[in-house]
Amino acid sequence: MPQIADSVFDAGLATITAGGTKIDICETSEPANFAGIAALTLGNKAGLTTGAATDNTPTGRKVVVPAITDGAVTKDGTAAYWALSNGTDTLYASGPMTGGGQAVTNGNTFTLDAIDIAILDATAV
Repeated sequence: MPQIADSVFDAGLATITAGGTKIDICETSEPANFAGIAALTLGNKAGLTTGAATDNTPTGRKVVVPAITDGAVTKDGTAAYWALSNGTDTLYASGPMTGGGQAVTNGNTFTLDAIDIAILDATAV
């Protein structure tokens, strides 16, 4: 079976930890790049501190984006995806929100559970 050292995964995840400081909630579809966030965002939370790499279950390594309790909603809609970026030019990770969409109203706040971003161990093919 292929073997990749944890330090290799950790180097990639460190990029997310260092730069992933803003999370947006997005409607309709998952953004494909940083520019796509602007077209889909319904709100955001800046100033995040993503954790250092740790073991993931069942395999690989992960970082954890902390739970959000006070995100700012800037547009009415149904948030179905999240997008983690540096807030200026790089989308680091995105994915569907757990439990399906969440209806949001401009001027309110949103919450998100903590999010694991993982790189799984290689497997033989």
